[in-house]
Parts: sequence; structure tokens; C-alpha cells
Amino acid sequence: MRLVLFGSGIFGVPTFRAMSAEHEVLMVVSQPDRPAGRGRSLQPTPVSQWARDADLPCLATDNVNTNEIIGQLQGIDADGWIVIAFGQKLAPDLLSGQFAVNLHASLLPRFRGAAPINWAIINGERETGLSVITLADRIDAGDILAQCSTPIDPDETAGELHDRLSEMGPEIVGSVLGSLDHGSLDPRPQSSAEVIAAPKLSRKDATVDFDRPAIEVRNRIHGLTPWPGCDVLVAGRKLRLLRAAVAEHEGVLGNPGCLRPDHSIACGSGSIRLHTVQPPGGRPMDFDDWCRGLHDVQEDALMFTSTDL
Repeated sequence: MRLVLFGSGIFGVPTFRAMSAEHEVLMVVSQPDRPAGRGRSLQPTPVSQWARDADLPCLATDNVNTNEIIGQLQGIDADGWIVIAFGQKLAPDLLSGQFAVNLHASLLPRFRGAAPINWAIINGERETGLSVITLADRIDAGDILAQCSTPIDPDETAGELHDRLSEMGPEIVGSVLGSLDHGSLDPRPQSSAEVIAAPKLSRKDATVDFDRPAIEVRNRIHGLTPWPGCDVLVAGRKLRLLRAAVAEHEGVLGNPGCLRPDHSIACGSGSIRLHTVQPPGGRPMDFDDWCRGLHDVQEDALMFTSTDL
């Protein structure tokens, strides 16, 4: 099949790579290069970099819906458009007459929005998955063409789940293209009564409330890792929490946020054990090693509190 690929984030690269091996890619569309790193030099998106490495034609634009871009893309004789983590909405004028699908990282209609993987973990979901949908006027509201599910491991962070889901993309997108080729697509409308929103996260979300039950604290830490991160204040210092587990305690175990003698941290109910943390400017490290480095503070006086962002 002849395809046009729209994407920016690294989530789409495994699927795009697989599609380019099996089909003819006529154009890759991505966001423009952006300043990044300490030197603020211009860096391509992961999809643009992949397209350049694969010697594929790549169109970088910050507005795919201009008349000029619409005319250029509409003039390409493609069998289908695939959109994955592109970062721009495709307007009706652009989509007119095109078969276009989007790969979304949730079991729609659950977790519509920019951060479905994060919110699935934060909300304590036991499973998530991928949905291939048609493009609609409302974000993530198109008809469902295919879905696949996978369990969420309690130890899994959002970054780890992101990578695992991205590797599941080629199979489900390939199956939809196969159904298109055989004329056997069976679109299914989403139920509006089952919609759960997954809004974009920001640095203002990068903290946790220890007044919540231990399992909710653990879920939030994992759902915010690696970005925007989960920062707390302890002994007047900022500390990023990267990985935790629910300790085998029940009930109220002290003031929420206090470090207990067994190195668990009391929550509104139960407690958590921190496994991996990261001090500002430092590398990820074992929590017990971090505690041993506190020479000027008594451990029994340590309190973990949410940051004021």
C-alpha cells in the first residue's frame, strides 16, 4: 500500500519502521526541528530523524492545515494516512477524501487525551492497550477499528509502559491495513458514557500527596516517571521519586510523609517503600543509599512533603 505517515514523538517510530518495510511510504510529516539540550541547538523530532536516516521524504511543518500544505498532501496519491503522536489536529479540509487512522495508547473511550499512559497508571488501571481509530472532529473520538490489551504491572512506570506499547503498534496497525486491503473493516462507534479524560500533564503536576492511600501514592509516582517527574521536599531539599512499592502495612502508621524506622514512608493509610530516587543534578540511586548520605539530619526527623509548584 501507498502511505503517508504523520508523527513526531518516538512512540510512533516502531510502527512507522515496520510500515516502511512492508509498504511504500510516499511522505513523512512531522513537527519542525526545535531547540533542545544545554546548547539549545535545533534538534529534529524522533520521527523526522528516523525518516532522514531511512532516506524518506519528510515534510516538517508547525501548521499542517495551511492551504499550501493541504494542497501538497492532497496531491499525493496515497491509499492511507497513519497518524501517531503527531501533535497537531488534522482539519476536515485536510482529511477530505482520505482514509486516515490514528494509533492511540489506551483502550478508548477510556483515557482520551494527550497523556493516556500516565493517567492509566495514576488511576490504578490493571490493563491498558492500543486503539486504532478513524480521525474525527473531536480529539480521539473516532470510530474504533481495532484494539489490543495488555496488563499493567504494578512495578511498571509510565516510561516503561510507553516503550512496551510502542512495540505493540506494528501488529495492530498492520492488521487494520490488511482489513482495509480486503474490504473487511468494521468500524465501531465509541460510547460517550464511558469516556475518561487524560489531559496533558505539566510541571505543575510533578508532585504527590502523602495524605492519600499508599497504593495511590505508588501509582502516582510511577505514572509521573520519567516526565514530568514526581518531586518532594525532604529536609529542605528537593528529591525526585522514581520507583516505589506498597509496603505490607495497613491502617494509619504515623503522620503522612514521615520516614518510619523500617524506611517505609507513612501515607494516609498504609505506607510505601521507595526503591529509586534522584537528587537534583544527580543520577538515579537506591533510596537506602541516599538515606546513608544524610549526615546532617536524623532519619527519625525526616518528613516527605509535596513540593509547592
